[in-house]
Amino acid sequence: MRVVVDLNRCQAYAQCCYAAPDRFVLRGDEILVYDPAPPASDRAAVDRAVRACPVRAIRVEHEDAPAERPA
Repeated sequence: MRVVVDLNRCQAYAQCCYAAPDRFVLRGDEILVYDPAPPASDRAAVDRAVRACPVRAIRVEHEDAPAERPA
């Protein structure tokens, strides 16, 4: 699984930090630190963080998803 955070969209509400504190940490007022390649065992926590983000800045690409083809 690969985690991608759109840092331009992120507003530092830190809801991801509450949903998955081992994977997302807010440093200072605005610096989000996260693991872009967490272990599969953390999938449920990362999915909770995705759902918790009020601005939908977090996206997860699962390895079991089919790859998108360019148009």
